[in-house]
Amino acid sequence: MRRREFIAALGGAAAWPLGALAQQAVMPVIGFLHFASSDGNPDRLRAFRQGLKEAGFVEGENVAIEYRWAENQVDRLPMLAADLIRRRVAVISAFSVAAAFAAKAATVTLSIVFIGTEDPVKLGLVTSLARPEGNLTGINFFANELVAKRLELLLELVPAATHIAVLVEPGNSAVTASTLREVEAAAHGTRLRTQAFNTSSSSDIDAVFAGFVRERPDALLVASSPFFTDRRVQLALLAALHRLPAIYPWREFVEAGGLVSYGASLRDAYRQAGVYTGGILRGAKPADLPVVQSTKFELVINHQAAKILNLTVPPNLLATADEVIE
Repeated sequence: MRRREFIAALGGAAAWPLGALAQQAVMPVIGFLHFASSDGNPDRLRAFRQGLKEAGFVEGENVAIEYRWAENQVDRLPMLAADLIRRRVAVISAFSVAAAFAAKAATVTLSIVFIGTEDPVKLGLVTSLARPEGNLTGINFFANELVAKRLELLLELVPAATHIAVLVEPGNSAVTASTLREVEAAAHGTRLRTQAFNTSSSSDIDAVFAGFVRERPDALLVASSPFFTDRRVQLALLAALHRLPAIYPWREFVEAGGLVSYGASLRDAYRQAGVYTGGILRGAKPADLPVVQSTKFELVINHQAAKILNLTVPPNLLATADEVIE
């Protein structure tokens, strides 16, 4: 090879990695902050990435994502949020009310897209649904506003029930308090007796179900919590073993063997969060993006689980269900 050609080739080889590094440097980075663990959320992650794709972003091609999972330990969220700020991410996507508050406390300037379980104005995350005004916007999927409806559906399945156990996760304090208020309000003036049970670990769940032999509830209502979603297989199995009819907030529980669920489509909410996150990367401001109110709600019934429990599902519930799993 001639000397001039060799130098030209060497110069091109040297320039290539510098160009690649420059390309990497300008790639925006999303900070992904989640209360739970990655194990229980593969479908939702796919939905979030689908939303990003709809907004023109594909992970690894023109956007990077820094994942931070709190592993159901709420006290880790502030540290994880601060770490994302130090890494100079372009936007934070916060999944759960606790994650949203941790992100909000960490920055007043960086854009935040949240997914929450109840009215974010009432919670204090934003000042208005139509015009959030601050650095946060997101999706409200009405988890707690539907507690009374879930209790009503549970009583249609178990009309003779008088004692309802309510499974809550105290680390998710805002959701727990709201759930118990809604349950008490729905049960007020009726024959129902409701009883709350706190659980923060898999062993706690085992202990609570073991105690049901003594407490003898007629049915179970499981509160909204990323922790419970991660433990959905355990909950469905224990409910079946203890012959305890249970209602859950999301369809993933029923897909894991649970009896019935009623709630917004979490996959759709995650997709919408991806769309909003991508929009902010393109220059949109959270203050100009109205908080999305979920409008897609699903009643999902596991007919096989009902047979195991010797329950006859009322025909009207079968007729109105969005899906019946056989």
